[in-house]
Amino acid sequence: MAVKITDICISCDACLDECPVEAIVDNDENPTGEDVYYVYADKCVECVGHNDAPACADACPTEGCIQWDEVGSGSIEKEDRGEPNTPVVED
Repeated sequence: MAVKITDICISCDACLDECPVEAIVDNDENPTGEDVYYVYADKCVECVGHNDAPACADACPTEGCIQWDEVGSGSIEKEDRGEPNTPVVED
């Protein structure tokens, strides 16, 4: 599984510097053409081996913006991850 950034992204850059594997690109480099930041699922490691939780979600000021993606979409998956399409961090 990987994480994904939803369309409520405010393009604030908070997540970009937090990603230890540079799996996040800004809206100018989003391959889908959408005006939100994008997570390359094949690069995302859910911060396994880097942080206790995905650092991008901890840094994001927009509640619910960063969500879990489908199982099997990432290169490494956390054992205790949430369900797909649920926020990584819930306040």
